[in-house]
Amino acid sequence: MTGPHVAEKKLLTFTYAVIRVLSMVKKSTRGVREGGSATTVALAVPSPPWPLTLSAGREIPAGYPKIRGKKRALLVGVSYTGTAHELKGTVNDVTAMRRLLVDMFGYPSGCILELTEKERDPTRVATRENQLLAMRWLTEGCAPGDSLVFLFCGHGVQEVDLKDDEVDGYNEALCPVDFEQRGVILDDEINETIVRPLGRGVKLHAIMDTCHSGTILDLPYLCRLSRTGYWQWENHCRPGGTGKRPNGGLVISISSCRDDQKSADTSGFPETATIGAMMDSFIAAMEAEPGTTYGRLLSAMRARIRDGHGSRLLPGRLGSYVRRMIPPCGVQEPQLCSSEVFDIYRKPFLL
Repeated sequence: MTGPHVAEKKLLTFTYAVIRVLSMVKKSTRGVREGGSATTVALAVPSPPWPLTLSAGREIPAGYPKIRGKKRALLVGVSYTGTAHELKGTVNDVTAMRRLLVDMFGYPSGCILELTEKERDPTRVATRENQLLAMRWLTEGCAPGDSLVFLFCGHGVQEVDLKDDEVDGYNEALCPVDFEQRGVILDDEINETIVRPLGRGVKLHAIMDTCHSGTILDLPYLCRLSRTGYWQWENHCRPGGTGKRPNGGLVISISSCRDDQKSADTSGFPETATIGAMMDSFIAAMEAEPGTTYGRLLSAMRARIRDGHGSRLLPGRLGSYVRRMIPPCGVQEPQLCSSEVFDIYRKPFLL
């Protein structure tokens, strides 16, 4: 073998070597860690009893915003400060999302509720109970024409599904700040609290920057990239199931990765502050093309995450070629789910 064939073989060998190095780079991920690695199934974490009681009997805290107008948002950023699970970028995520909602989409600042560990009001700390109450606040009293946003940035885990209603056999769950004492928030609870109550004419977008978050709202339709490079809808209900749809409303989720993947805490882009990789790609795509379609948004997010993966180790034209030809191992894939099917290449993304 001589000439160009030798050069091609050397380039291929070098390319795979680079990919192996990139795949071994230690990254902070938004999945709970046990023994140094992100956990996939958190069996040791307490879970709530079934059927769910969703903070029954408790009123919405008086300090939560009084709704004015047709738009409201709940932004949750959990840092787990002082624990082995601490994250650095979640509060920055909340700040960046608030700015985007107010400046680009006209959300009233007074109709945005934030739950973080920096809040002085104890009802605004992202505990399990507070988060369930805040999720109720988000959806209670909605009317046709209302547009809601739910952002969660923090750890996510999977647990064995005991109800046999998950296609892959696992429930996805969010980790509030007190999850080790009070338990996680299962996808069933999320669906029951913010999906099924939505009446006709109400729209909810959920932006989920956490590990194992692909189907975390238990919506019936998942959009996947086909082998031909086009986004296509799949029915993600368990065979024979009816799905957990809203009561006439529309719910769309954009999550940072598939159910079996982890989500990076930091984007790895030299020009950005500490922020989730998904939030970095989402905001960059929105600012680059206001009024973009869902399809273009998803593709832009995917491209930015892939191009940024390992950019410090392999910059320039060669790095771009490697990432395009052989995607880096384990790179998170943004996911789009919905309560109903629509044309993602024509429908504009509007919050």
